[in-house]
Amino acid sequence: MSDRASADSAGDGSAPPELLFTGFPGFLGSALLRRVLARGDGPVACLIQPRYRELAEDRAREIVAEVGSEADGTDSESAHPPAVHLYEGDITEPDLGLGSALDDPDLLAGVEEVYHLAAVYDLSVDADLAESVNVRGTEHVLDAAERLAVDRLHYVSTCYVSGRYDGVFTPDRLREGQSFNNRYEASKYRAEVAVRERMADGLPATVYRPAITVGDSETGETDKLDGPYNLLRLLFAQPARLAFAFTLPGADETELNVVPRDYVVDAIAALSGRPETVGETFQLCDPEPLTVPEFVATLSDAAGRRTVTVPTPKRVAKAAARLLSAAGVGVEPATIDYFDHPTRYRCPNARAALDGTGVEPPPFESYVDRIVAFARENPSVGDDPMT
Repeated sequence: MSDRASADSAGDGSAPPELLFTGFPGFLGSALLRRVLARGDGPVACLIQPRYRELAEDRAREIVAEVGSEADGTDSESAHPPAVHLYEGDITEPDLGLGSALDDPDLLAGVEEVYHLAAVYDLSVDADLAESVNVRGTEHVLDAAERLAVDRLHYVSTCYVSGRYDGVFTPDRLREGQSFNNRYEASKYRAEVAVRERMADGLPATVYRPAITVGDSETGETDKLDGPYNLLRLLFAQPARLAFAFTLPGADETELNVVPRDYVVDAIAALSGRPETVGETFQLCDPEPLTVPEFVATLSDAAGRRTVTVPTPKRVAKAAARLLSAAGVGVEPATIDYFDHPTRYRCPNARAALDGTGVEPPPFESYVDRIVAFARENPSVGDDPMT
């Protein structure tokens, strides 16, 4: 463990951290960190893997400079000067690899809130890795939160803890005897079960369940071309005058629930700053999502493709996806399961809690052009598992 962030790269780090973040310097973690600092919370400690130290230092420096510049001239006396401390550690280790730092009042013992975003986001994740990071890693974060006696834990889950629940899945649902599309879903389910059990034992926490998250609605920017981007790669690989896409039996009734990254960040920032949301679970989803055929048509139009959907049995579609991936097109077979996903997501308490804040998910049609443009201009953006 080390805390090597210098004052010029991470702001005025003289005060001990009051918040602890996992999942930095990922895009979601970076964007949320900026919002938290901008509202005057902090100083913040970020748990980072050693291999990401240089990236973390660069992003911390940028965020602190931006927030500090925006705060110049304000009359806020309560807000901390923006500060980010970087601690090398690992959620897969007991005590997060931080050792005695968790008990040191000059280091982390004063942490009052924990934001847990770190996870492996990959539909084809290896079972051992999913268990180590998503399940045991979350349990280690829970242990640390209890050790620190925090006022609050903020946990980022996923709508897809639902697995293949057949029907409308609301925030109050979790243990429904559901099956799962893949090991990623199953591991996030077990992680949320662990969080809910600690909440039942008295840990103050809030759970956030994003739907399928794509790039920023204003810029299209993302750090991972996965999920719906698999379909986009398939379209890009074909002629504009005639392209083909899979359709499965039942796709006409299937909703594909997609939200942009900035909505997820804005919603968590708004909800996490309010004490009355402790103990709640919020599904950050589109209340009026497109069906699969509507989504394919919308994406095709934005990509400039005249697309014909070909009725295909799921087994054949997955085999074709494997062949396409082997040929370099990069279509993940696991995404086929979402073309007949039986679950529908609703978010009544999130909509009520965010009413009047201006934070709401924009229709996919309103930002799809930016998503497509970014993917077209940045084909080298990775689709490797983000840890």
